[in-house]
Amino acid sequence: MEMLHYDFMQRAFCAGGLIAIIGSVLGVYLMLRRQALMADMLSHVSLAGVAGGAYLHINPTLSGFVVATLGAIAVEYVRRSYKSYSEISVAIIMVGGLSSAVIIMSLNPSINKGFSAYLFGSVVAVNEIELLFMLIVAFIGGLFFFVFRRPLYQMTFDEDTAKTNGLPVKWISLGFSVLTGMIVAAAMPIVGVLLVSALIILPAALAIRIAPSFVSSLFIAMGIGLVGVFSGLTASYELSTPPGGTIAILLLIVLIAGLSIKKLIVKFSKASNQKSLQAEQTAFSALLPASQESA
Repeated sequence: MEMLHYDFMQRAFCAGGLIAIIGSVLGVYLMLRRQALMADMLSHVSLAGVAGGAYLHINPTLSGFVVATLGAIAVEYVRRSYKSYSEISVAIIMVGGLSSAVIIMSLNPSINKGFSAYLFGSVVAVNEIELLFMLIVAFIGGLFFFVFRRPLYQMTFDEDTAKTNGLPVKWISLGFSVLTGMIVAAAMPIVGVLLVSALIILPAALAIRIAPSFVSSLFIAMGIGLVGVFSGLTASYELSTPPGGTIAILLLIVLIAGLSIKKLIVKFSKASNQKSLQAEQTAFSALLPASQESA
């Protein structure tokens, strides 16, 4: 394909593929842990880091990564302080991150000019250093999910039982939160702060509904993420549309289409079962008079 002759498109496909794979796996765990909004919250918190980096003349991507990681740690501690209302941690940290970003941006209005790339993503502008950063994050994420796959599985469905079984729930959960912050920060250049949750959550949302098992949901989510990113990048190149928005809208279309097809299949299956049941009842009713006559 013509677009793959360009170095920036090659980097875009590599970066998008890496984040699509590891982000989709993360999304499945986040949804099953009832923490779907955590990715969106951390993306907004990282905006404060980006603004702070721009204000202090530090690499905004690096500062956004650091702040997102710190935000993930803060979420874990706040969540444990409000055990019965764990979702309140998302609201508290998000308010702190967004308000800090607004204040920092007001201190230097010139910062606003370069913020569109961070808000909406610019995957075609990913450089070699950012690509290496994404590769490292994807490797760490893959290693974490592989090593702690069994403890994470137990914690996802019943954290109290996992703690009773002697698992270091506190530290594994903290590591999971830190990894979430790292993946969110790594995904920012692809779809931007405002749409990063789409890349992480939408593939998982469909995979959980159509997968027959937990393991298959992970692979299906990865496949959906790759299809969404690659088709989004291709459509963005051909139509000259923003890559982040194109990827997000295509993932949303795939989600709606997948859920609709699933619903139709369920309806068709129910209708077929009802028809077969009616046919059996009709056949039984036809045989009943004959058996009564012979008796």
